[in-house]
Amino acid sequence: MLIIEVFEALLLGFSVGLTGALVPGPMLFATIEISLKKGWLAGPQVVFGHILVEAVLYVLILLGAASFVDSGIISIIFFIGGLSLLVFGLLTLKEARATASSALISQDSSGLKLISNPALIGLVTSVSNPYFWIWWLTAGGALVLKEYELGILIAMAYMLGHWTADLGWFTAISGSFGRGKTLLSQKMHRYILYTCGVFLVIFGLYFMLNYNHSIHLS
Repeated sequence: MLIIEVFEALLLGFSVGLTGALVPGPMLFATIEISLKKGWLAGPQVVFGHILVEAVLYVLILLGAASFVDSGIISIIFFIGGLSLLVFGLLTLKEARATASSALISQDSSGLKLISNPALIGLVTSVSNPYFWIWWLTAGGALVLKEYELGILIAMAYMLGHWTADLGWFTAISGSFGRGKTLLSQKMHRYILYTCGVFLVIFGLYFMLNYNHSIHLS
């Protein structure tokens, strides 16, 4: 029955999406950092930016574009993505130092204002994460196409389940840190930002140093 197939696709998408969301990555640490400033709504907004990228990939996969991607392009993604995360991490570390001043939230630096947009953060941390691309161009793409064989409604249900998992998890994360921001001392706030910044820098350096590894998509 169609209803059962839709439910199964929703459940599969949710399970796969939650598994990916639970793995610590750039988007998680960026969400924690922005939630300390903007509260629990930062999580859903970060996911919105993430979903924009995945929606485009979803359509491209259905159109067969994934078959045209080779290891050379993936290597470029590793390098550029790593560089982007490195810059993002350094900006976070710079902001952590600024917590010593009560003017942290009201900084007017155009670079920091731009990177403080939660939806943009979700988009940037998705696009700049090479493993995000590898997943969607291999296993993720295969799952979408498998569901598409049962019909476009089933494939859409799979993606809805996937995005529901992302939305639920990152809203929980931002809710936890957003509620706690008023309870955090300035010193603890700074330590959390330093931790997030260091992890983003590590991700960036790792991706950049491994950009020339051969990756075969089959």
